[in-house]
Amino acid sequence: MDIVKSLGHPEELFNLFKFKMGGCRTVMPKLDYESMSESLRTCYLYLNQTSRSFAAVIQALDGELRHAVCIFYLVLRALDTVEDDMTIPFEKKVPMLNDFHTYLYQADWCFTESHERDKQVLEDFATISLEFRNLGQEYQDVISDICQRMGVGMAEFLEKKVGSMKEWDQYCHYVAGLVGIGLSQLFSASQLEDPEVGRDTELANSMGLFLQKTNIIRDYLEDIQVARAFWPQEAWSQFACHLEDLAEPAHLTSALSCLNLLVTDALRHVPDVISYLARLRNQSVFNFCAIPQVMAIATLSACYNNPQVFQGVVKIRKGQAVTLMMQATNMAAVQSIMAQYSQKMLHRVSLTDPSRDKTLRILRVIQERTVSQTTLPSRTTHLSPIYLSAAMLIAALSWQYLSTGQPEGNTDMQGH
Repeated sequence: MDIVKSLGHPEELFNLFKFKMGGCRTVMPKLDYESMSESLRTCYLYLNQTSRSFAAVIQALDGELRHAVCIFYLVLRALDTVEDDMTIPFEKKVPMLNDFHTYLYQADWCFTESHERDKQVLEDFATISLEFRNLGQEYQDVISDICQRMGVGMAEFLEKKVGSMKEWDQYCHYVAGLVGIGLSQLFSASQLEDPEVGRDTELANSMGLFLQKTNIIRDYLEDIQVARAFWPQEAWSQFACHLEDLAEPAHLTSALSCLNLLVTDALRHVPDVISYLARLRNQSVFNFCAIPQVMAIATLSACYNNPQVFQGVVKIRKGQAVTLMMQATNMAAVQSIMAQYSQKMLHRVSLTDPSRDKTLRILRVIQERTVSQTTLPSRTTHLSPIYLSAAMLIAALSWQYLSTGQPEGNTDMQGH
């Protein structure tokens, strides 16, 4: 139960309760689905079915940008579903990836042979492509261009493994950096952000790379269990003969050394993330960009030097995620969050870790970029232990009531 996991973190209990009572609307306002066309409502349905986390922040975007990003996400989800589907023969998959951007202008194109979980975005791609063609030309151009470049990159890595650290950057660029670049260009095209946001592809690329590397690091065990390998060979070959060897208890020390090397590499993108976020001016765009980034650094901090990466999946608590979501609405708060989690990692750097010097160096750079920010104040630090215990009990009972007492069929498209 989420409430139990947060019992030792009073502010998380406060935020879980506040979120459940409607605080979610401050960052995720409810949409007017009744005013949408049937095809657009279907697209939002697919958005919520395929990504609860991104769906929330996408639907909080302002104006027409919301629809553009929704369609952008679904197009790339469809492309990614083709890449992930191991039942599609190689000789069929490669041309599909290379040509996928052309399907956006083929009104009847769909693919009904996928066995992936998100196959509905391929089976009903005609609905998605229809809404794509309903977007302004400035949005269509960005989405089509990114789709074409990503498809080519995915096809390239079907034929080769991620070997060097440079190839790791290249792979992450194709599957996530291009997303950051495309989103930035959509922000500028909407005129909610300055043209410079869309032009600075280096910072936008880092936004994507930080998220993707965090996911790859966290998902080590899940990936090797289905014979997928995204950890770069240049890294893991320093510590093991085979990537799957890192999951063996006998290789734990080597596994942690490899893990910490990759975490350190991911952290080098954080200064760029800070620079990118500092440039944003629209509140909805800032929330959209900042929330995944603070979730990522919290996840990366949880993974750092953690044996659990090789035994299961490392996840942050729901109360922790809700607290981050509700706090990360301004630059000062984001810098404070970055400072807190980098400080946590700093305290766990081992004296014997091979990447120690590099890890300390990048963590200090992050600390310098956030040095002006103090720890976020807690709403509960002034409360006595007796009051806290009573408050936690009330919150727990209230959460249980709210979680079980909702009438069926009364859930909106955001899942709340």
